[in-house]
Amino acid sequence: MTVQPSTRRRGRALTEAIYLATLQDLARAGYAALSFDKIATTAGTGKAALYRRWRSVDALVLAALTDPATGFGHPPMPPRTGSLRADLITLLTQFVHALDEPHGQALRPLLAHRHQHPELYEQVWRSVIRPAQEALLEVLRDAAARGEANPARITERSASVGPRMLLVEAWRADAVGRDEVTAIVDEILVPLMSA
Repeated sequence: MTVQPSTRRRGRALTEAIYLATLQDLARAGYAALSFDKIATTAGTGKAALYRRWRSVDALVLAALTDPATGFGHPPMPPRTGSLRADLITLLTQFVHALDEPHGQALRPLLAHRHQHPELYEQVWRSVIRPAQEALLEVLRDAAARGEANPARITERSASVGPRMLLVEAWRADAVGRDEVTAIVDEILVPLMSA
């Protein structure tokens, strides 16, 4: 869908329109089809506006994904409910909601084709994925301190189990319900962490 503004946008309004267009085009057509020309058309602006602000499509994609208004912005904060189960459900539900947003839908093709764009993927990993994984690790460490989790089970690999399963489910079904999040927490994550 091409945005046709009735008035000329500038500053933050224009930047947000460009970011949303970038994320839409990335989610819809994949990274290989992205270009400043196509993004400008989707955003309803001239391509010169993009060339003035970003040196490459990679830089624009990273900016859109990390922007607080249109992208992942700030990393999630551990919920600290006092319960491992409740913390995991809260954090993973936030993850599922993010996957349904334009920035989450745009993340999928980047993850799926990470070997074709390793430098961009590495930047996305450091800026988007790693901070979210740290929040999940913090939840697990808090649970271990309360005696709810086995400290030996708290690894980066075990912390990635839930998000990976939910990402695969989102690819399979396009949407993930709260029941699926709860089932993954109850059937897999809590038993894994407490073993």
